[in-house]
Amino acid sequence: MRKEFDITLNDSQGTKTIPIEPKDFDFDCYSDYECKLLERNKKFVQSKEGILVYRRFRAEGVFYGGCRDMKTSLESQLGALKESMKYKADVANFLEPWYGIGYIASAFGGKYTWNGDSSPSTEPMFNSFDEALSSDTIPLSRSPLGKHILEMIEYFLDKTKGKVPISFSDIQAPLNMMSYLFNMADMFMQMYDSPEKFKQVANMLTDLLIEFLKEQEKLIGSCLAKPGHGFASSREFTGVGLSNDNSLMISQDDFNTLVMPFDEKIGDEFGGTVYHSCGNWGRLIDVVKKYRNVVTVDGAFGVQTDPIPNDPEEFGKHFCNSGIILNARVVGDSEEVIEQFRKIYKTKMKLIAVTYCKTPEEQEKAYDLIHQLRYC
Repeated sequence: MRKEFDITLNDSQGTKTIPIEPKDFDFDCYSDYECKLLERNKKFVQSKEGILVYRRFRAEGVFYGGCRDMKTSLESQLGALKESMKYKADVANFLEPWYGIGYIASAFGGKYTWNGDSSPSTEPMFNSFDEALSSDTIPLSRSPLGKHILEMIEYFLDKTKGKVPISFSDIQAPLNMMSYLFNMADMFMQMYDSPEKFKQVANMLTDLLIEFLKEQEKLIGSCLAKPGHGFASSREFTGVGLSNDNSLMISQDDFNTLVMPFDEKIGDEFGGTVYHSCGNWGRLIDVVKKYRNVVTVDGAFGVQTDPIPNDPEEFGKHFCNSGIILNARVVGDSEEVIEQFRKIYKTKMKLIAVTYCKTPEEQEKAYDLIHQLRYC
């Protein structure tokens, strides 16, 4: 196994699977499998400490060009669900109606740009916060991209007979969403020059997102697995997973005053705030822990997972005895996995160990070693 980040891969956390048509998928079998794990999930949520192991299956193609066709996306994800049952874990995998990350632009009349097999992108629409504030918007649920996502959810529910957990479509934090409307350099300059107008735009995006998520929540109903996307997700978990990668580019003070209030506002509506950033976000730990409603945080550990991974010992020290769940992702074989989790795990910690072991045998070995950490 390589001990470096593999730049030749489209998705370092992806897994090749064989697509399955809905008519050929055993939904009752998967439903029984999920039900057996839900009690562990519930007990973990109610406890002050503990460990769960999750073998994440990101079906190849779904999180780039493969999202364009909902039939293809569903069949790839069903293939992943079937394969996942061979791997020893405490949390079931789920379906995601993923359709890119820039759908907020559709509320302002923006469209996706498709480039080959890449995931869809957006072009900057506004030169200033004033332009965005004075523009006409429509609810995301009535916009072309938003309507497609809702139709995708309905398609998934129809074809799976409501027997499989489904998450929200990928959720970007307001700061991230702004980067799909503005040139990034201009956005940050205006943030510092006009912080009050930044707040107005962030609040507008927050309200648009909340309305859209409520539409998704209403459709998905009892099948909803939270917090969604890159997090271990379950019908027994809570919170809303917010991708906040752009927060790496601002200070703790600006995060506290310009970012946190809007993330908290979204979290209040869906059972708590759940924070994610790629890369090393260790310098933001103290401020992230101060979200008034934080439930879970996510981080990448080990160089095979992220070219600039987090420090496992630092995160273990800061999140033990905090009551905050650490969703920790580690790509690699069982040796790499346990090396990272030995550094992360501390007593009185709530840890979800996310693995990507290549074979069921490697996964079982990693699973057993991770759970033994509580008794070392």
